[in-house]
Amino acid sequence: MTYRKEQELSKQQEKFLASIQTQNFLKEYTPEELHDVFKTIMSQGFHGMCFSMYEDGQEPGHHITEEQVLRRMKILKPHVKWVRSFSCIEGNEFVPKVAKQLGIKTLVGAWLGDDKEKNREELDSLIKMANEGLVDIAAVGNEVLYRNDLPIEELMQHLDEVRAAIPSHIPVGYVDAYYEFTVHPELTAKCDVILSNCYPFWESCHYDYSLTHMQHMYGQALSAAKGKKVIITETGWPSKGKSLGDAHPSEMNALKYFINTQLWSHKAGIEVFYFSSFDESWKVGDEGDVGAYWGIWDKNEQLKY
Repeated sequence: MTYRKEQELSKQQEKFLASIQTQNFLKEYTPEELHDVFKTIMSQGFHGMCFSMYEDGQEPGHHITEEQVLRRMKILKPHVKWVRSFSCIEGNEFVPKVAKQLGIKTLVGAWLGDDKEKNREELDSLIKMANEGLVDIAAVGNEVLYRNDLPIEELMQHLDEVRAAIPSHIPVGYVDAYYEFTVHPELTAKCDVILSNCYPFWESCHYDYSLTHMQHMYGQALSAAKGKKVIITETGWPSKGKSLGDAHPSEMNALKYFINTQLWSHKAGIEVFYFSSFDESWKVGDEGDVGAYWGIWDKNEQLKY
């Protein structure tokens, strides 16, 4: 995908184009220098992270305590302004509650799948929390179209329902892979904000080209948004596991990808929720062995780098 600066570009698009970096500027850094940059980013703080709920032996469907959420949220607090949650039930409702207590803003997601009864619980809980002042951005579904869990018509009905049921100042959107907003303009039109997942790793991209590829993903979502705000709701790189084509997991690649993402997004003024905060062992079932190693902290809540 190529980009040209044209008169009809919005200020948001112009700022994005001006910020694009086409070379891997970290290539000549020593490991020691990279760790110093990482420590600086962590100490200064960055926009946001996806909140990892589950310890070893836990997985979606288990009920997580408020105490566990609080312990992990306190680890994130010095580093982030926002957290993103993925569900509104089974203990996930404690994420926005605890975040607000600690002064952290919230992107709260209702998980929608093929279980209509659970979908109803998720939506009711999201609406309730939004009306209680616990939600700064409401996400109605995550990668529902990617998984083919619901017809798009039903998904749009849920968006309409949430939009009508919560305060008008809370933006409502839907989270999916960046290209879905181009493929489904009718869905994009329903969203107040475009919530885009951008993963070079899952498209078998070599690390050396990952930043440029992620920028192109964001640019495609930005073009589809037609002036609406675009937030990168997930991006990251695994530190261990099997390679996917030319995409190779390693601690050094994960470290550099995190640094590149934070430096570029800060320069461009783009809001990014990094995936993820803590390693979660349960994810190996869905994603293979790499699924357990997307965290900045390991499963024992120790910073990796």
